[in-house]
This record gives sequence, C-alpha cells and structure tokens, in this order.
Amino acid sequence: MRIALRVRRPLKTIACRCEDVTLHDLDDAIARGHRDIESLKRYTGFGTGWCQGKWCLILCARRLVEKGGDARLPFTPRPPYHPVALATLATLAKLKP
Repeated sequence: MRIALRVRRPLKTIACRCEDVTLHDLDDAIARGHRDIESLKRYTGFGTGWCQGKWCLILCARRLVEKGGDARLPFTPRPPYHPVALATLATLAKLKP
C-alpha cells in the first residue's frame, strides 16, 4: 500500500512578474530598512521591467504601507532614453576600425 506524503511548501507569491520580485523579497527589503517606495524599488527591482510599474506598483505600495512604510511619493520611472533594436547593437562590432 502506497501512502502519499504531502509536503507543504511556501507559496511563491509574485509581486512583480517582469522582474520576478516576490512578496518575500518585498518583506525582506522592508525589514532591512527600505521604508519608502523609491528605495524599495531600487533594492528589489520592482517597477524596472517591461511594464515600468504599471502592473506591480499598487501591490508593492500597499505592502509597504501595511508594513509601516511610506508610499505617498511616486517612484521615478526610467524608461530607455531611445529604444535600440538588437540588430543595431549587433552591427556595432563591424564599425570599429
């Protein structure tokens, strides 16, 4: 007779899917002293991916406030200055004299 053992594993709850930041990552950063939204973003990397915080900002700000932090000031989005195609970057090596 086989008995299936169920092992409880902690769930990995994603807070920022672009940069794979979890709620555990946010909680750890807040515990380390990152108590405002800008420093939390810089430490964890949330809001720096493809969506620039459009998907994750509200969740991360709410978590920060729940843990006693301050999310009143917005963080600074930094999209690329000029988007560059990979094909353009690939030709840079050919330009060297």
